[in-house]
Amino acid sequence: MYKIMIVEDDTVISNQISKFLLSWDYYVEIANDFRNIMNEFSSIDPDIVFMDLTLPYKNGYYWCEQIRKVSRVPIMFISSASDNMNIVMAMNAGADDYISKPFDLNVLVAKLQAMLRRTYDFASQVNYLEHEGVRLNCSNSIVTYKDKCIELTKNESKILKILLEHKGEIVERDTLMEYLWQTDCYVDDNTLSVNVNRLRKTLEQIDVHDFIKTKKGIGYII
Repeated sequence: MYKIMIVEDDTVISNQISKFLLSWDYYVEIANDFRNIMNEFSSIDPDIVFMDLTLPYKNGYYWCEQIRKVSRVPIMFISSASDNMNIVMAMNAGADDYISKPFDLNVLVAKLQAMLRRTYDFASQVNYLEHEGVRLNCSNSIVTYKDKCIELTKNESKILKILLEHKGEIVERDTLMEYLWQTDCYVDDNTLSVNVNRLRKTLEQIDVHDFIKTKKGIGYII
């Protein structure tokens, strides 16, 4: 079942859209925290986003650009502003489609289905790993936490990936070293510690602290 995120501050409109999409067997989540849409985006992890243009605090262009930094999920603008300039600005911000209010809900569903076909029937879905709000986009090595994101180095991304794949489990040092360097040649054990510490410092730049824990003499765990 596809998951739809609605970012619309008019509760009448958002509820109408939600009720109609539910009748089509879509799973729907309506955003509530307009101060920080990225938190909700990370939590919901939608397959498609309906984004209003005029929102409290920051407009839809801003949030569309923020989502585009970490995801290629389809975004459709829904707005009462139907002039060409707003449509062009939406597309430049990263939107995939635009529908003007008032609109027929059947037309909205038709556009939704077309976007889903284009995105998920003919292209592989972006691979994400997530734990406690920390989300790694494996396709571009960008890690996101709340409204912040940062790009990891190759080794940082590989370390975080294997730890996320085994969250709640200790990943032994030997396993990490073999995964990172895949060589029979001797690699100084301290090199792994240096790489893990670099990853920790990188994560701290987006306010992720004490995420990776050391199991002395064994390995690491998140």
